[in-house]
Amino acid sequence: MSVDADRRWLAVALALICGYMAVEVVIGLAAGSLALLSDAAHMLTDAASIVLALVAMRLAARPAGGGFTFGLKRAEILSAQANGLTLILLAAWLTWEGVRRLVDPPEVAGSPVLCTALAGIAVNVAAAWCLSRANRTSLNVEGAYRHVLNDLFGFIATAAAGLVVLATGFVRADALVSLVVVVLMVRAGCGLLKESGRIFLEAAPAGVDPDAIGTAMAARPDVVEVHDLHVWLITSGQTALSAHVLVAPGRDCHAVRAELEDALARAHGITHTTLQVDHAGAELLTVGAGLPRPAGGHCAEPHGTVHR
Repeated sequence: MSVDADRRWLAVALALICGYMAVEVVIGLAAGSLALLSDAAHMLTDAASIVLALVAMRLAARPAGGGFTFGLKRAEILSAQANGLTLILLAAWLTWEGVRRLVDPPEVAGSPVLCTALAGIAVNVAAAWCLSRANRTSLNVEGAYRHVLNDLFGFIATAAAGLVVLATGFVRADALVSLVVVVLMVRAGCGLLKESGRIFLEAAPAGVDPDAIGTAMAARPDVVEVHDLHVWLITSGQTALSAHVLVAPGRDCHAVRAELEDALARAHGITHTTLQVDHAGAELLTVGAGLPRPAGGHCAEPHGTVHR
């Protein structure tokens, strides 16, 4: 799916959310419902997350140049991290307000809460569907999607609270539901912070074992050693790999490099590779796996594990 198509789907979701958010604030204030106001606040973060996603997509599309040799692709990860942080901060405020209302519950009109929440479910289902049509392999789009999906769950809980208040008069149900929404928000926010944090720390993608990759590379024909192996994400869905590869004396370095690149693409889907390929010195051929190099050996202080 093209970036332009993603932008269109995000723009439609943004229009739906902003329109209904204004309606919900008015009804929430009139009905005295914290659950509705918390949903409206959550919808505000939904809208902000989509705006951030749209801005980040535009920045990420800019070509690399100057000091930004990868372009601005990580603007999308900044957006995802901001989405996670806003979920956590909003959850903290709603927790305080929810506990306060459990201690001293105000009057809540159940009927407006129920009707507004039911309408909100429909709006959020439509917005979530629009976002699901965009490319969710992007952590940026996934962050916006999680915002909207959590809001959908919140509306379902709010509808239940409105029904309880309407049927039994138990007004504390409104505050209890807001705390349920808090749990969902914290879970989604922590997930986004964790995933975006891995990218900023240049950790290997989740589920990828660099040592296993290094061992497989070292097992290829004519490869003597692999060291300085790094596997990281440039941005979501774009894995990069670099390594120093030593091949047996007299072998074709270019052919070995091409074979390794093909194997990495087929086995791991890694196509952005930078391989420095050199011939191994005679002294390296006598050193066993995991043993230290002799003095004066090639790359005396390699980063990470040495694969032989």
